[in-house]
Amino acid sequence: MINQKAPLEDGRTSKEKPQYSELSYLVTRQCLQREDFNQLSQYERLKPTALDSIGASVRNVKCLASVKGFFPILQWFPKYSIKNDLLSDMTAGLTVAVLQIPQGMAYGILAGVAANVGLYMAFFHSLVYAVFGTSRHISMGTFAVTSLMTAKIVATYSTVIPTLASNGTDVPVPDLIPTELGAIYTPIQVATATSFVAGIFYFIMSAARLGMLSSLLSEPLVSGFTTAAAVHVMVSQLKDLLGVSIPRYKGTFKVILSVRDIIDQTPNANLTAVYTSLVVILFMIFMNEYFKPWLSTKCRFPVPAELMAVVGGTVASYFIGLGPNFDVGLVGSIPTGLPAPEFPPLALIKAVAVDSIAVTIVGYSIVMSMGMIFAQKDNYEVRPNQELVALGFTNIVGSIFSCIPTACSLSRSLIQHQTGGKTQIAAVFSSMIILVVLLWVGPYFESLPRCVLAGIIVVALKGMLIQVYHIKKFHREGSLELFVWCVTFLSVVIIDIDIGLLIGVVISLISLYVKGWKTYYSLLGTVPDTAIYVDIGSHQKAEELPHIKIFKYTGSINFANKTNFKKALYKETKVHQRANVSLVPRYNGETTGLQSTKTVIIDLSSVPHVDTAACKMLTEVKTNLENLSIMLLLATPADCVYDALLHAESIGEGGFNIFPTIHDAVIFTRGNDSSV
Repeated sequence: MINQKAPLEDGRTSKEKPQYSELSYLVTRQCLQREDFNQLSQYERLKPTALDSIGASVRNVKCLASVKGFFPILQWFPKYSIKNDLLSDMTAGLTVAVLQIPQGMAYGILAGVAANVGLYMAFFHSLVYAVFGTSRHISMGTFAVTSLMTAKIVATYSTVIPTLASNGTDVPVPDLIPTELGAIYTPIQVATATSFVAGIFYFIMSAARLGMLSSLLSEPLVSGFTTAAAVHVMVSQLKDLLGVSIPRYKGTFKVILSVRDIIDQTPNANLTAVYTSLVVILFMIFMNEYFKPWLSTKCRFPVPAELMAVVGGTVASYFIGLGPNFDVGLVGSIPTGLPAPEFPPLALIKAVAVDSIAVTIVGYSIVMSMGMIFAQKDNYEVRPNQELVALGFTNIVGSIFSCIPTACSLSRSLIQHQTGGKTQIAAVFSSMIILVVLLWVGPYFESLPRCVLAGIIVVALKGMLIQVYHIKKFHREGSLELFVWCVTFLSVVIIDIDIGLLIGVVISLISLYVKGWKTYYSLLGTVPDTAIYVDIGSHQKAEELPHIKIFKYTGSINFANKTNFKKALYKETKVHQRANVSLVPRYNGETTGLQSTKTVIIDLSSVPHVDTAACKMLTEVKTNLENLSIMLLLATPADCVYDALLHAESIGEGGFNIFPTIHDAVIFTRGNDSSV
């Protein structure tokens, strides 16, 4: 029964809304043990069998809803508003397509394949994702990190030799050098095999309901990995910026060895390539740092600075003859039309399976993180498992049409959102513009200097490189976060991208375990006249109850930390069982101090899990305390913890007194011992 005082002391009626500090309640009810409370609340522990779960899943299946869930375009396209959304999507699609052209070509070359492969991705990946994806704003296609990771796999399994024909460009020569697999494979075959395997992995992850796997990648891990990957990308572009040729390295110390060779080759740099690179970099910095921010206050459309640099570089190269006259590396042949469908070689699919795991994880993590950002901004849902399905189809279809593994671009996705894109129809419009480029415009970019694309990539890396300043933030958050960032960054830079990522994931999971393994415990007391129990170390007004120790533990109790729990309990309650301790008064009239404690109450409200070993340990504690004439009570366990304690009783452990609240345990103690 709950009674509220009315009228209040200042004369107001109870109808007037009082301040919380002026409310006074009197709660009167019977003292309950947990078993009594369960009968009152009709608690029932439900344990459905596997057949029951399967049957319930089958009964809940709705065919039409399942089809629409598998093809999300069937959900949003019938509701598409031509009047409200079409113009915005067309504008966003045009803007993103303009950015796709230079980025696609640049990241295609970064992946170790032809420049036109990036344009193929901009067409096929965007269309497939529009059918199966649930995010409305991410721009699928090339991404710097996945392109670089693909380049490593291409360098391992393809047949390439370095040539001076284009200042260090790696050109496939399939009729000269067999690979370690005993066959001849071109870079595009290796890249498409990687894409196909990644698609298979995505389907397997979806079937296993691993959609939330990306949540295991902590922020320090992602930040450290992408920053280190940006260092790899930066180093890979230095040879094109300088117009020099260096050997290709694999494995540990690749970045360090490449930087050493670039320094050695600096005196042999092509000055024309250096000047061209410098002009492009300065132009991009001016546009990104000064002109674009100023224009954004005047106009909603961003300036296509990357496309301007590509077109300008192509025109200048064509009329000046940078390739034939100054030996500047060019993009080279860009065929018109769409690629003929071709299935990747089966032997390659087996060979690149392990190497593709890291590409799969990184691609999904980027897609999910960007998708969730825009979903939260615009209040719609991105379904993790459906994103796995979308990425599976996107990569497999792309692998048949000469595409490398996909991901979403951070910059393009942001621009698609900022320019008013409402749905994936924007990606469809972008694909149509890319199709025009592939069918008719592509060959006009054949005279584009590679150093121009390298300059665009280097400037675009700013966003990832400045993440090094995150060290300060992670240092403030905790030493474990800083440790994860530093280990991941150094592992990726010094060792390699895939192995470094694996090391980072392992360290991140260990730090997660350490955080969960760390526990907090304290003694509780009550604030006078409140029956509210709080930490006596933090609340100065809180007082311990006479002859009662209330021990609060935060964290799981299991076989690994049961000993630490018992030590903490004895330490805080000062109840130690020693062979030389007696409850009989000492010769000088003093007692051992154990007689002052009659009851120990353990607050389990912050314990999410206990196992059988923990229940056995609690039984030992209960027996030890009973030998000292001290009663052990358990209070406020969660339902799962309560069920575990009952299960322990069924196997001969336990026999605990369990209460729904701490106050019930206190009242029970006072009712059983008048001296308490």
